[in-house]
Amino acid sequence: MPSSIQSTLRWTILGSLAVVLIPSAVTAQEPRVNSRQDTPPLVTRNQVRLNLAGAEAVVRGARAQAEKMELNVNIAVVDDGGHLLAFARMDGARPASSYTAITKATASATLRAATRPLPPGSVNPDPLLNLSVQNAAAMSGGKFTTLYGGVPIVVDGQVIGAVGVGGASGEQDAEIASAGVAALAEELGEEPAK
Repeated sequence: MPSSIQSTLRWTILGSLAVVLIPSAVTAQEPRVNSRQDTPPLVTRNQVRLNLAGAEAVVRGARAQAEKMELNVNIAVVDDGGHLLAFARMDGARPASSYTAITKATASATLRAATRPLPPGSVNPDPLLNLSVQNAAAMSGGKFTTLYGGVPIVVDGQVIGAVGVGGASGEQDAEIASAGVAALAEELGEEPAK
């Protein structure tokens, strides 16, 4: 290779490295400061999180209510992202309702609301709408339901998880789930969120 081509190639490579390395070196020396006062923080700190002990307290409270009502149900507790933390299938509960309980808990946690038929607040829910939503939810991996029985767990104004109950009537499932949330609030020395 002629020396002029080698020289040109060498300077091209060195120039390319300078373009890549020099801005990186300058940037590395300058501290990144968030100078604008209206810019939101880059991380969220001091969040309340539901842990296994709290999830087990919810299961205990829900189970006590189910036993009081003489019902055998499935109880699922998830974190704020809908990930399973605790699960109990009471003796005699229908195994098929375990999936329903987990779906109710996941939907409640991720939607930040209790599960219920659509449209919300109506006395007579639309059966075709609810069936369509259920089918769409099933096709998308079962992360949504219009069945009663999913109740969010709220602490310090934050939804930190949810409980889902399956195996009884929808209203009974919701009552049992609410009892689980109330049991956790009682152990924390707080009033349950309304």
